[in-house]
Amino acid sequence: MHNQAYEPQCNSTKTHCTDARQISRRTLTLLALALGTFSIGTSEFASMGLLQQFAAGLELDLTTATHAIEAYALGVVLGGPAVTILAAKLNRKHLLLALMGVFVLGNVLSSVATGLVSFTLARFLSGIPQGAYFGAGAVVASYIVGPGQGGRAFALVMTGLTVATIVGSPLATLMGQTLGWRNAYLAVSALGLLSLVALWAWVPRSSALDGGPVLQELRALNSPAVWAMVAVAALGVASIFAVYTFIGPFVTDGARLGEHWIPIALALFGVGMTLGNVLGGWLADRHPTRGVAAGFGSALVAMALLAMGGQNAGVLMAGLFAVGATMMVAIPTIQVRLTQAAPDAPTLMGAMNLAALNVANAIGAWTGGQAIAQGHGLLSAVWAGFALTLAGLVWFLRISRKQSHQTIDATTQAVS
Repeated sequence: MHNQAYEPQCNSTKTHCTDARQISRRTLTLLALALGTFSIGTSEFASMGLLQQFAAGLELDLTTATHAIEAYALGVVLGGPAVTILAAKLNRKHLLLALMGVFVLGNVLSSVATGLVSFTLARFLSGIPQGAYFGAGAVVASYIVGPGQGGRAFALVMTGLTVATIVGSPLATLMGQTLGWRNAYLAVSALGLLSLVALWAWVPRSSALDGGPVLQELRALNSPAVWAMVAVAALGVASIFAVYTFIGPFVTDGARLGEHWIPIALALFGVGMTLGNVLGGWLADRHPTRGVAAGFGSALVAMALLAMGGQNAGVLMAGLFAVGATMMVAIPTIQVRLTQAAPDAPTLMGAMNLAALNVANAIGAWTGGQAIAQGHGLLSAVWAGFALTLAGLVWFLRISRKQSHQTIDATTQAVS
């Protein structure tokens, strides 16, 4: 796969491609990619908001119904790397179109499911495209924005997901509450279909986006540096989900606010994630080590303040915004570090990053729930997240120090 930046071609011999035209075409391509991640994020996060609705509709208790949400995460974890490897030779544009087609199908099947088995399988199918989509989308975005801006490219693709936490998920949840959960999934399917059309129309047709040999992708899995960064992501980012999963109880039971404050709290968390993602993309391209250290380090401060003062409404809202912002600062840098560890497999590294984040989802939600279940109080879930991020930061600093020593030794040997 080539690394040159995308240059749109002129169709007329009488005119030249202007800067404005180049910017416009690139913007449309990035918009199409972000629309796809917005659709995916809406489907993922809305399922949490629709839990009570589809549980009642399928005559399931809440505990059993959550298996469908777990199935989606499992689809991401297993599907992302598997699909990326199997489709290694496929042009990235064609891969994006195929993935969005599977996503639409999965959500249509979700809307017509008749029981736990069919709904769980439909949610699993809906999750399969996510990791590979983010990986292929990051490759296309890197091609569009040019070399040396991998962090910015991944952040641009991630923007759709973060905006989905602000707009898409609340709207889909509201639609499910008013028009029925089946119609909510149909609406997500329509959004996915719109994304598919945008990808077809605006992602350039270029041989530079062709895939590579399967073995090239598989070799990346032999790199210890790849698995080390996957562990950093799975541990360090888990705190997002240790907090996000329990925002509702934090608002109503912790801060004693009415239920109408829950969407506001969710939106503040999402706004924080969106701003942190933008900052993280900028930081990742300039300081590939500092992005993780700064994100995790500042998140620890935010979580400590939230855990100690979250019963106060003002502290709770500010803390939720801060946790979302600081944690997202680290994620583009994790992607850059993964790509540096396996430069010949950028699509797979994007899929591995998303798989790690879904492992983080499971770890964070489970650890936070266990802390509360052990009787340590509602905000103990935040302390659980604090411990996970601290472990991720310590592990990251350790591997960074080891890699620095290896670089120094290699330089010394080359000089001598």
